[in-house]
Amino acid sequence: MNCLSHDGYILFAARVIRMFAYGFLSVVLVLYLAKLGLSGVLIGLILSLALIGDAAISLWMTTNADRLGRRKVLIIGAGLILFAAALFALTDNVALLLLAAIIGVISPSGYEVGPFLPVEQAALSQIVLDERRTHVFAWYNLAGSFATATGALAGGIFSQILQRIGIAPVNSYRAVVIVYGAIGLLLALLFSRLSSSVEAVHSDAAPAPHRLGLHRSRSVILKLSALFGLDAFAGGFVVQSLVAYWFHVRFGVDPAALGGIFFGANILAGISALAAAWVAARIGLVNTMVFTHLPSNFLLMLIPLMPNLPLATFVLFARFSISQMDVPPRQSYTMAIVAPDERSAAAGVTGIARSIGAAVSPALAGAFLSSSAFFAAPFFVAGGLKVVYDLLLYRAFASSHRTQTVQSAR
Repeated sequence: MNCLSHDGYILFAARVIRMFAYGFLSVVLVLYLAKLGLSGVLIGLILSLALIGDAAISLWMTTNADRLGRRKVLIIGAGLILFAAALFALTDNVALLLLAAIIGVISPSGYEVGPFLPVEQAALSQIVLDERRTHVFAWYNLAGSFATATGALAGGIFSQILQRIGIAPVNSYRAVVIVYGAIGLLLALLFSRLSSSVEAVHSDAAPAPHRLGLHRSRSVILKLSALFGLDAFAGGFVVQSLVAYWFHVRFGVDPAALGGIFFGANILAGISALAAAWVAARIGLVNTMVFTHLPSNFLLMLIPLMPNLPLATFVLFARFSISQMDVPPRQSYTMAIVAPDERSAAAGVTGIARSIGAAVSPALAGAFLSSSAFFAAPFFVAGGLKVVYDLLLYRAFASSHRTQTVQSAR
């Protein structure tokens, strides 16, 4: 990655640290809330509100980031991580937990939340050459997946060690939340080291932006956002925290073993993201997004059909080995079809559409998981909806943007 500047390395470091924090928390988050005495329905509601609140705040922050300053927005986002962790660690009051979920930044899935990803994508697109963009995004996602994997492993082992030395399970999970908050403070310090090179460059010739921060690309970005929202709604049924809980209940897996399972899964996801750049250069961005995503969705639906832990883990690993190959092409494609001064807004709007889509489904998944009759339903609903998304995406964009897709994959 010798094509990166000083700012590029800071953005990569921030990605690694942040994704480690998300993975560190995600494996034990639902276990922690359950130990606080919350029901499955209420836990699902908190996870949904966390994503809804994140979507609302992040929409405003990302669509105004190019005007307010990208560094400032990133630092504020880091502060919201600290705020959420502080309330989650200090109280079991449901109202305060809901407040922390809505206003703060909490990742139930182990994946990106908050304003970070859209702003960092826009900044990276500005400081690297266009022909290197998909390659850089592939490494960016690889670094994030490896960090999430390491965080999941560390979170599970950390809480298990604390329990073995006599600390109550609820307090061992609370310690994970405290570490999560400390990482938010570290991120704020790191973002403060960015230079002005990451800030948006505005063109006098550009049309006046729409209130979402878009101008020429508004219609295509809104169409993409609707599709990405459907995909995220489906994914919200199987966020990492809920899948970890499902494995815990279905097979009796302890926190340390859960950390190991999701460590392996996220490592495979990272490798798949790196392979995406090579595939996209040959078949195009949209084709890569669709043709690698479809089989992963069928594998997702197979997981609850497995009769034992080894087979369920094997299918989970197989699914993760291709599940993230659509991510770098999706990010690169979005950056390629908009003007440079629309990039933060475009990434923000599509990202917020994903957050909104993912916000409702955890509450529904929580209700499914509370019922023995529908305990496996989240996997089937998620996989089926994701297949629909893939088919709609291919129909809408495979032909009309084929030339752009191939060129921007280089």
